[in-house]
Amino acid sequence: MCFNELFFVYEKYKKRCWACGFTSSIKWGKQAGKQRYKCKNCGILFSGSNDGVKKANQFIWFRKWVIERWTLNQLAKSSGYSVRTLNRYFYQYLSIAPVLSVFPSERVNLLIDGTYFNNDLCLILYRDNTIKFTQLYRLTNGEWFEEMAEDLGNLLQLGVKIESITCDGHRAILKAIKHACPEVTLQRCLIHIQRMSLNWLSGNPKSDAGKDLRKIVSKLHLIENHMQRDYWIVSVVKWHEINKDYINQKSINPETGRYWYTHKMVRRVFMTIKRALPDMFKYLENNRIPKSTNGLESFFGHLKGHLNVHRGLSRLHRRQYIQWYLYFKNKQ
Repeated sequence: MCFNELFFVYEKYKKRCWACGFTSSIKWGKQAGKQRYKCKNCGILFSGSNDGVKKANQFIWFRKWVIERWTLNQLAKSSGYSVRTLNRYFYQYLSIAPVLSVFPSERVNLLIDGTYFNNDLCLILYRDNTIKFTQLYRLTNGEWFEEMAEDLGNLLQLGVKIESITCDGHRAILKAIKHACPEVTLQRCLIHIQRMSLNWLSGNPKSDAGKDLRKIVSKLHLIENHMQRDYWIVSVVKWHEINKDYINQKSINPETGRYWYTHKMVRRVFMTIKRALPDMFKYLENNRIPKSTNGLESFFGHLKGHLNVHRGLSRLHRRQYIQWYLYFKNKQ
């Protein structure tokens, strides 16, 4: 190596003075654990810096803020940065959205559900229940058939082999599944059916039919094998044979001729079970299929708890926070 090349390498790794731009600096002790330098040209003292390490440290604090519920005051005490500086760093990250990667798999058992935040913000998740991985998400203002059909189509194009889908039975979701992947096994969320049925029947039904149906519905989540399923279906059929006249009873407005079902809540529970019955017990045929979306409900609860710690974020920053939360969760 010639002299000029050696000189170039030497100059490249010497510390440049930020005041005069000269590289004629020498080491001058340490301060706060950092190497200090003195410029031989202008005499100013300055510290060395490593932008790569600096950025990595900032990202570590940002992750703690997003995923570990650290407040800005707690981070300021631990990091040595001021609250104002941390705000500036974090808003830089919140100005961009991370890219969520898809994890192709041969047998994906999807959980699909949506949850709502303030200002009509709706998060729809497509989560792999087996590996606890969010394959796709959408931030929108509601659960719409066109959007969910597009999402399912995109997942299939990206190489995700969907074995089953467990959902709460929202009409838009059912329609999207039928449109995008009709051959996929559909499992209706048993806990959703049970919870809604018990709410409609109330805690203390007035009629004997309502009381009997409530007893039947309360056993739904306990079904673990084919025999229990068959006994449960038989109990529903017997209940209907006894109470079919009751649930079909109508009230008529003599002035307009308009009618409605007199016992509409009891009828609603039975009709919900009747329509969902073909897709209620697919989990008994395949133990990989989750019988409820409780895993997503828990995930949503944790997300909202984290977001509640950082109240005051703008609508845009709240959207970006949710995206970063999903990104970090997939990395765990």
